[in-house]
Amino acid sequence: MPRGSDEYEQKRAANLQRMADSIPVELRLPQHVVDSAPKNVTNIPRESGLLTERELDITENYDAVALAEAIATKAYTAVEVAAAFCKRAVIAHQLTCCLTEFFMDEALARARELDDHLAATGRTVGPLHGVPTSVKAHMPLRGHLMDLGTLSSERALDFDSQAVAIVRDAGAVFYCKTNQPQFIMHLESASFHGRTLNPHNTALTSGGSSGGEAALLAMRGSAFGIGSDIGGSIRAPSAFCGVYGFKPTSNLLPRRDGLLGGSAGEMTVPATWGPMSRSLRDMDLFMAVFSAAQPWRVDPRLSVVPWTGLATPPPPAAAPLKVGFMMTDGAIQPQPPVVRAMEWAKARLQGAAEIEVKPFAPLRTREAAANARTAYFPYGVDAMRRALEASGEPFQALSEWSVRDAEAAPTPTAQGLFELADKKERFWYDWAAHWAEQDVDVVVCPAFYGPAAAHTTAFYWNYTILFNYLDMPAVVLPTPVVAGGRGAERYADDDDDGTPLSEECEHARRLWDEGDFEGAPIAIQIVARRQHDNELFGALERLKKYLDVKQ
Repeated sequence: MPRGSDEYEQKRAANLQRMADSIPVELRLPQHVVDSAPKNVTNIPRESGLLTERELDITENYDAVALAEAIATKAYTAVEVAAAFCKRAVIAHQLTCCLTEFFMDEALARARELDDHLAATGRTVGPLHGVPTSVKAHMPLRGHLMDLGTLSSERALDFDSQAVAIVRDAGAVFYCKTNQPQFIMHLESASFHGRTLNPHNTALTSGGSSGGEAALLAMRGSAFGIGSDIGGSIRAPSAFCGVYGFKPTSNLLPRRDGLLGGSAGEMTVPATWGPMSRSLRDMDLFMAVFSAAQPWRVDPRLSVVPWTGLATPPPPAAAPLKVGFMMTDGAIQPQPPVVRAMEWAKARLQGAAEIEVKPFAPLRTREAAANARTAYFPYGVDAMRRALEASGEPFQALSEWSVRDAEAAPTPTAQGLFELADKKERFWYDWAAHWAEQDVDVVVCPAFYGPAAAHTTAFYWNYTILFNYLDMPAVVLPTPVVAGGRGAERYADDDDDGTPLSEECEHARRLWDEGDFEGAPIAIQIVARRQHDNELFGALERLKKYLDVKQ
């Protein structure tokens, strides 16, 4: 990590020491294990000897749905499940720097309360009874710290946000908070807490802004994660780390008190919370929990449409599901393993009688990305820079990249904000017409132009930011495709003098040639029209048997 002022470094060291001190001595990995760790560290928790066979079974062989059932039927106690995930999470942290806070004692106390309730009443407190749940650092969790990716923003809170309260009331057990980027605004989770590494290849990023969540899930240190997304912050980390992630339409899940101080970017580009998990059905469960809580009674901005999810019936007359494949965004040609994953998915669906596979043309993706990046910081970034200067914290390279459009063309006046909103609205109209002309139900496309990026090179969010700008629901699904080592794959047109689509495309090719992406998982993204979240999950129910979806 870049160094800041002496005063900042002293405060940061104390912060890191507090996290280190929260790790029980008996759960600390020998230093030689950390120093000699391979690129892929996903097997170290199993090999460490710190987990019993029963704890390995709990953490490796159950998704959230299965865990809730196992606890409800008393196959496991909430206490032993919480202990298993706490132990695995803190092992994961020592290898990937995925956590910002760890509170095992509190988790075990909550789990004992849940076990006592089940024993006394014969009933669970809710559908997430005993399910260990991790949350992102910026999300208010009662009695714990929150930050906005900078040391000066860190503070203790005495309340839950509305969304966290709903999950708590459903029976979740909270035990840790996870890392995110500086200002929560780039695709690498690097902050004053440290840099989160990708468990599949630690030379690569786990993504951002929910990269700590994704790394923890990939290490089997969480059963269920809560992320947030305004530019790809759920989907990119999920894709980079090979887990499931869902960005809903923005008016489905409550955001009240979710980001202290709010975000000026949301005046144009809506943000949302969403699930990160090990299975499609876990994401469906997450959405059902919120729907049952009727959060619109507290936050009237929210939709009152009930969640039907995977149980959403297909259209009448058993019409084929029309699936459009957007193989490129028109600006950046995907790197070779992403092309392989897209071709794999297309081949799996083309032979299905109930599926109609169609091409889907991109439309002005670069424009959407540029507009969104400007809208994130409509007032410019002077206040952000002053805050960092005052605290001595360095402005990170990817932070500089993320704010460059807004800094070059700030729009601080009422007229400027109106023009940003008007551009977005007209873009929505154009995309609605474009979608109708393409005549598809859902679109399959990459989640990122490549596998997980090398550290400090996670540029060009086009494939995710587009659907934030359009406020369309999108799910990331892992595929069996894994990136090869250096030189293992080439662009398909390398022998034909293929011309890059843009300067960004040319840069992406150089990054591919220079990098080593061995072992990086590859995902696909599936998108539906705005407010067609139920229909998206209904489509996923029809697609899952063809796409090796874990359920």
